[in-house]
Amino acid sequence: MRYFIELSYFGKAYHGWQNQPDSITVQEVLEKNLSKVLGFKIDVVGAGRTDAGVHSKQMFAHFDAEEELDTDLLKYKLNSMLPKDVAISEIFQVSEDAHARFDAVSRSYEYYIVKEKNPFLKDFAWFLKHDLDIEKMNAAAQVLYDYSNFRSFSKSRTDVRTYNCRIDHAKWEVEDNKLVFHITADRFLRNMVRAVVGTLIEIGQNKYPVSHIHEVIKSEDRGKAGTSVPAHGLYLTRIEYPENIRIE
Repeated sequence: MRYFIELSYFGKAYHGWQNQPDSITVQEVLEKNLSKVLGFKIDVVGAGRTDAGVHSKQMFAHFDAEEELDTDLLKYKLNSMLPKDVAISEIFQVSEDAHARFDAVSRSYEYYIVKEKNPFLKDFAWFLKHDLDIEKMNAAAQVLYDYSNFRSFSKSRTDVRTYNCRIDHAKWEVEDNKLVFHITADRFLRNMVRAVVGTLIEIGQNKYPVSHIHEVIKSEDRGKAGTSVPAHGLYLTRIEYPENIRIE
């Protein structure tokens, strides 16, 4: 039987989601505790990967078990054992062929920027004191809809088969004294959101005109895009699946 786990985590202490040698990751912590609760080795498959230090308000992973599980009890036990910076929201049964990564139809991220130094937000948002032209940044963000190949925003050393993504939403908004960038796509490349934000920031600082983003994307050259912004301001916020994936 296959189950989905919905969880959230604060990424400061972790070297991202995916298992890595000699570095603690969210996947490792989840697998270790899930195996301990169930009494046999469990491997989980995540909906994607997040970079070191990136947070997630909603992540999904799937795992298999031979017997039907009491999901409410499992959730309670896991939350009792997991570190305080990882929380399980729900565990539910799905069809046998459901896949946390490949069945996801969209993913959404948010990037938080604060304009005033705040010690209580230092791990939650990027402090950037420079003035930004939000209108220009939004005009440049709209350009993303016109393209599908985003190699310019991908980490250089990556093993993906395609650099194509479909951007469904990209917009800057001011929310509760924070500047927030919202972006939704069918998939994202490694480091893509942080590189996109870095490029839009340079345009917002009037280093380049709005048309610069056309040049960056067409170049397919990571060196032409902006510097990746710090990881601690980035949040994976939502992953959507087909409605029929869950077994009621």
